[in-house]
Amino acid sequence: MDKSQLAETQGPLKSQYKEDPESAVVTLKADGDVDGSGIACRVQTSQALVEAGLHPATGGDGTQLCSGDMLLEALVACAGVTLRAVSTSMGVEIRGGNVHAEGDLDFRGTLGVAKDAPVGFREVRLRFDLDTDADADTLATLHKLTERYCVVFQTLAKPPELSVEMTPRQAATA
Repeated sequence: MDKSQLAETQGPLKSQYKEDPESAVVTLKADGDVDGSGIACRVQTSQALVEAGLHPATGGDGTQLCSGDMLLEALVACAGVTLRAVSTSMGVEIRGGNVHAEGDLDFRGTLGVAKDAPVGFREVRLRFDLDTDADADTLATLHKLTERYCVVFQTLAKPPELSVEMTPRQAATA
């Protein structure tokens, strides 16, 4: 997709969202299944069924996906797509490259070993290694706009209001 195709595709959406802001609010959903044995959760993605389980640092055997890894993968995916959209919109040629995310976890928090150890990432680093001839100023703008418009990055940087609800499943009656 080139710059004009992107503008042609997004133009009507931008107009619609300006005229009717509520039409821009979309609820994304994900569902997991904890039925079955083992310490795992099966999640149906749009492409495949994946099974998440314990990271080896918490007793997993490494055969299941780790939700922490999945979070970093979501960040890489979103940042990569956002980079491509922004560079296309700016007319900046990106011939290729890599997006890399890594984060530091102290598993003492997750395992309840140390109350002062945080549960969750204490630092996340995102890096782009790009094959481009863009100058430093252009790359700085690309960096700023990619960071600004990446949904996952912004969600991590400015966490949304969260809520949790837990209800018992009603047993089927015969």
